[in-house]
Parts: sequence; structure tokens; C-alpha cells
Amino acid sequence: MGSALNKAAVSATLHCLTGCAIGEVAGMVLSAALNFSNSLSVFISIILAFIFGYSFSMRPLLKHLSLRKSLRVALAADTASIATMEAADNIFILLIPGAISAGLNTLLFWISLGVSLVVAFVAAFPVNRWLIKRGQGHALAHQHHH
Repeated sequence: MGSALNKAAVSATLHCLTGCAIGEVAGMVLSAALNFSNSLSVFISIILAFIFGYSFSMRPLLKHLSLRKSLRVALAADTASIATMEAADNIFILLIPGAISAGLNTLLFWISLGVSLVVAFVAAFPVNRWLIKRGQGHALAHQHHH
């Protein structure tokens, strides 16, 4: 059980991280390019991370469920994972001196963003493992993939 559970949790966390990373990177790049304030940058990145995260979960569900049901399953499956990732990711970025204000053309921007996504994975893995073990989280979404 432990090995299968860990494998499922890694898969769920990577799946969630993909959507979050796309949203996070898009938000940070957009914010840096448009010279948004730090707080607006964080806000936009979080919103886009949730949008992309939920969208990635909904896509396969839409083959079997209505839009409304797919959204409900995605919300139930991913909210805790995305929230954990976004909290860890943004706290990390805010703790690195100058990272939130670094320009797109700096190593600080890209390295801190990359490392923040690793931190997000590490933070969300135990959350996803715990949820899957209890038949929640991504376990809910996988019930509908048949």
C-alpha cells in the first residue's frame, strides 16, 4: 500500500504542480513585463495557478461528466493541493531578498521561481498523500476517469 500510495501521491502532486507552474509562471512573467506591484503580482499568479490547476483536472473529466460536475470534482480534488502549493511557493519567493522584484532578465527571477516550484511540490506531496489515503483529493477525480 505504501509504495502504491506514494506513487499515486507523486503523480497527483506532479499533475497539480503542472497547472500551478503554468499559472504561476504566466502570472509572474505578465506582472514583471507590465511592472505590476508585488502584491498584484502575487495575486495574479495565485489566481492563474488555480485557474490552470483546475483546468488541467477538468479536461479529462469533461469526457465523462458535465461542466458543472467536472468543476465540482476538480474543486474537491485539487483545492487543498493548489492552496498548499501556492502558499509554499509564494512564501518562498517573498523570503528570498529581491526575488519578487527581480526582472525577467535576471537569474534571481528564474532560479527563485524554479526552486519555489520544488518547494511547492515538497509541501503538497504529504497533503496529496494524506487525501488519497482517505479516498479524497485526486482519488475523487480518478473515480471518473473510466
